[in-house]
Amino acid sequence: MKDTIVLYPAPGISHLTSMVELGKLILRHYNSRFSLTIVITSASFDSAKIDPYIEQVSQTNPSIAFHRFPSLPNRPSLKPPVHPVAILLESISLNNPNLLHTLKTISETSSIAALVIDFFCNPASHVATELSIPLYYYFPTNASIVAMFLHLPILHNETDKSFRELGNTILHVPGLPPVRASHMSASLLDRNNQVYDNMLGLGTQLLKSKGIISNTIEALEPEAIKVIKNQTPAIFCVGPMITEPGDQSSAADWLSWLDKQPSGSVLFLCFGSRGVFSVKQISEIAVGLERSGQRFLWVVKDPPPIDTGVRMMSPLSTMDFDLEAVMPEGFLERTRDRGLVVKSWAPQVEVLNRESVGGFVTHCGWNSVLEAVSAGVPMVAWPLYAEQHINKEVLVEAMRVALPMEAADEDGFVVAAEVEKRVRMLMDSDEGTKMRKLCGEMKGMALAAWAENGSSRAAFNDLAQSWNRG
Repeated sequence: MKDTIVLYPAPGISHLTSMVELGKLILRHYNSRFSLTIVITSASFDSAKIDPYIEQVSQTNPSIAFHRFPSLPNRPSLKPPVHPVAILLESISLNNPNLLHTLKTISETSSIAALVIDFFCNPASHVATELSIPLYYYFPTNASIVAMFLHLPILHNETDKSFRELGNTILHVPGLPPVRASHMSASLLDRNNQVYDNMLGLGTQLLKSKGIISNTIEALEPEAIKVIKNQTPAIFCVGPMITEPGDQSSAADWLSWLDKQPSGSVLFLCFGSRGVFSVKQISEIAVGLERSGQRFLWVVKDPPPIDTGVRMMSPLSTMDFDLEAVMPEGFLERTRDRGLVVKSWAPQVEVLNRESVGGFVTHCGWNSVLEAVSAGVPMVAWPLYAEQHINKEVLVEAMRVALPMEAADEDGFVVAAEVEKRVRMLMDSDEGTKMRKLCGEMKGMALAAWAENGSSRAAFNDLAQSWNRG
């Protein structure tokens, strides 16, 4: 009888896909020893994307069992205005009886070797304790974020102010470059709310777990990982785990266009599944790109209905919008010989691995960062939300694989001159050339991590051994 590994992702598409990749990894290497169940909450920020994704995974990977919790009888009772993460956390808490019942049911026919929870699922940690199931935390992001959460209780005790109030005060977190207080993860900026309290408790709970699993590579973040190893029971760096490309038929024309461009000549701009810009900001990007004279492939999402002049976070984006209406007049025609603008989506892994792509303007989501590193593509770091400002500092100051996109104001608005400057630096300067060479070395590190004696393979084997010990 196989032991069971239970995975519990946060209810967002990027968190789910990353944990599914972890599940695939488990079955690829230890299918004879472990079965796998992924539990899914009924509440989700991305149900329109999650439902077809689960169906697709179930068809192509039938060994992965998905178990959906029943709908909650009571909706989250938080009073507005409510931070979206607070809704997520309350949903996790309200689902604890469902998790308890599911784990007990699985235990009737199989021994549960481990419960692996996304760090946002921290409210479920006591369920594992109640059932004496070994608990592991999964971070789909980098080790630097783990180090930040471990140090959060210390930062908390050093002041009675929120990080938002501290503004430009520089915070020093062991293993990380200096970080401005206002650039801490968005869920931590205000200390007088449920989200902050939960994340503060996470720093302590991590130390009580059996270990932490991170989608990173040891060679990318040696300082942060060294700090973590000195504090926690264990950290297992098993990256890069990258989602396999899906059906690219709808992007055939774009990929064909890329293949016709000179080697390393195209700048790719893409800002994740949630990053959207106002029409005003789109106009500044367009002007900067046009003035730069560089080739580009730019993914543009439907702007928000209210034009605030800054970037925003949107749960969904539609492809049904007038692209010309959101662009400066004549821009698409003037740049048609060297640029391509597409609506809403592009096959990012496929694009980054095209020989013609020589740079990437990214929102600094960690999945995107790993995809760029694995393709050897240097970046311009333009963080938008969540922990991405911290990722930017890591990319620019520690890893040195990105240039910073500097905002003109506290709202994050970036002017055309800054876009032009950073694009030119990345694509057509000695600094960009040096960065491209370093990125080639990083690509080698990413490939080596899963080689026969690589660091990620060794860490994954150690993780599996810890599950055997229980």
